[in-house]
Amino acid sequence: MSEAEIVPPGTGTVRLGIIGAGIMGERLLRAAAGQDRVLVTGLWDPAPEAVARLGAELPGTPFQPSAAAVIESADCVYVASPPATHLPHARAALKAGKALFCEKPLAVDVADAGRFLREARGARAAVNFPFASSPTVERLREWLDGGVIGQAESLAITADFARWPRGWQHAAAGWLDGPAQGGFTREVVSHFLFLARRLFGPLVLLQARALFPEAGRSERAIEARLTAGGLPLSLTGSVGRVAEDEANSFTATGRSGAVRLRNWALAERRDAAGGWQGDPSAMPHEKARPLTLQRQLDGVARMTRGEAHHLATLEEAYEVQSIVEAILRSGEAPLAG
Repeated sequence: MSEAEIVPPGTGTVRLGIIGAGIMGERLLRAAAGQDRVLVTGLWDPAPEAVARLGAELPGTPFQPSAAAVIESADCVYVASPPATHLPHARAALKAGKALFCEKPLAVDVADAGRFLREARGARAAVNFPFASSPTVERLREWLDGGVIGQAESLAITADFARWPRGWQHAAAGWLDGPAQGGFTREVVSHFLFLARRLFGPLVLLQARALFPEAGRSERAIEARLTAGGLPLSLTGSVGRVAEDEANSFTATGRSGAVRLRNWALAERRDAAGGWQGDPSAMPHEKARPLTLQRQLDGVARMTRGEAHHLATLEEAYEVQSIVEAILRSGEAPLAG
């Protein structure tokens, strides 16, 4: 697509092609139904069973015979396939002149991702970190900007799971629990690292340790020390240490108090007695997710039209990926200090 063929600002419906009919591809497919900013014009997945299931549940889904056909049908291509396949599809989309919306992580090969970043400079491209559109993150930012915690002094991220992959991810367990592409650090922790980067500034990894006690399976524990915009950031994660299916949090502590995002969608403030009080306007994750997806789609439409948008940039995604892969490469090395 030449520059003259970009969908004009504020006009028309953006045609979206989806490569990958897994959990994320299906979510965006369903979110696109019933709104007029983005129209799905193609979906392809190499797994016949995934295509058959979606075809039965969502009759009228515009399946295409190949990834190339999806790219041809679209103004913007959403790459929602497993991580190791992201960059080949992303390169094909950009070579065809299409806008790109890529699932995170950008890739698992940091060097290749760096090459892609240089190749894609100036392209219409973004990465799917939903915290970029989260109403809970908006509230967190309002509290921070409003001085609720005073001067921020430290950050903390926790991500704990009863098991990995989570139960609802069983269909993709083959790669989600493998060390090459999977693990909770890539799948979950990366979201919170993006949040730290977006709210506070560039990430720098100081020390890390990742534990891989089971051969052929992804990590079962991590701990790391970083900085985000110069603020100290502590990170811990585990599998099998908590009873809950999932327990995560992002906490910012300052001279006057603390605020946190917990379990994806709950914004909370620490009161004078040390207890946590929730935002009364907060929605549970199940209700917040549809709104977040619609905001992501609005960003996709804007990005495809060449307009300013709020989506995660390739640069942000590459920085997060670099940190994640460095943590995972730390293997059994002890955490110094």
